[in-house]
Amino acid sequence: MTEKMRITSGMRPTGKLHLGHYLGVIRNWANLQDNFDCNFFIADWHALTTKYNQTKEILASVKDVALDWLACGIDPDKTTIYVQSLVPQTAQLHIYLSMITPQNWVERDPTLKDLAKIMKDRQENMSNLSYGLFGYPVLMTADILTFNTHFVPVGIDQVAHVELSRDIARRFNNIYNTDFFIEPEPKLTETSHIKGLDGNKMGKSFNNDIKISDTAEVTEAKIKTGITDRNRIRKDDLGNPDNCEVIYDYWRIFGSNEDCDEISCACKCAKIGCFECKKRLANIINTKLAPIREKRLELEKNENLIHDILHSGSAKARTKAQVTLDGVTDKVSMYK
Repeated sequence: MTEKMRITSGMRPTGKLHLGHYLGVIRNWANLQDNFDCNFFIADWHALTTKYNQTKEILASVKDVALDWLACGIDPDKTTIYVQSLVPQTAQLHIYLSMITPQNWVERDPTLKDLAKIMKDRQENMSNLSYGLFGYPVLMTADILTFNTHFVPVGIDQVAHVELSRDIARRFNNIYNTDFFIEPEPKLTETSHIKGLDGNKMGKSFNNDIKISDTAEVTEAKIKTGITDRNRIRKDDLGNPDNCEVIYDYWRIFGSNEDCDEISCACKCAKIGCFECKKRLANIINTKLAPIREKRLELEKNENLIHDILHSGSAKARTKAQVTLDGVTDKVSMYK
């Protein structure tokens, strides 16, 4: 039997997940499970880089992320689902990789550059960055190389992260005269980018998101706040879906081609107002999310099951990770 190629990806526990997470990440993960050896982790160490003083929030969020993943179809029988901090081999690998990674490689990471710009705009000193946050790109590489991963599913804007992991893997191989590490490749995924209800990037901190676990009533109430065509003041004004900043984009994502054509025509002819348009849209979104939400509610009733899945998956991850770590310590010629 041919061994499946390995995929690794993770997500920080920042609370209940929203539609952006589902459309951009989780749905793609679920589609990869049958054809790859998938390793998906809840990145609680990464969360500590910015939430080190809010650890109780992280702890609660781990469960929420697991619930959302499982409800959306991430299958523990097909995939290794684990908690990052329950696999200490990754931290050990991080130490070895940090020894060979030049500082300027870390500094060129695009996320750190963005953070530096934010801090500069706030007139904050970059020296206030914690060691952990500054070095997170190496920890991210350790996450990927823990399973000697072949592919990392990312969007086009995240390719630079994988390139750093490739560079570090190649440097390890060159220094220790080996071909031990596979140079992981980005696996570009088709993502449906969804704006927040206010037209900005969807995010919990912006209070503009629709959560996977929201009730139908909450979803409808949120949809009613979504931005439409700002030039359309009255119901009998002729609308233009091309100027509808948010709501028509949602129609394109969740509605069928027929749905979109129908709502577009009705809008242009002023046969439907924005209120009714949003009400119909909410119904479509709620219908599509109903099976996921029902499954999540059932899972919530069984906390022991979630605990067992995460600990079982983490045990499986530790076994696989130890194989990699043993190979690394051998190549580096550490004392045994």
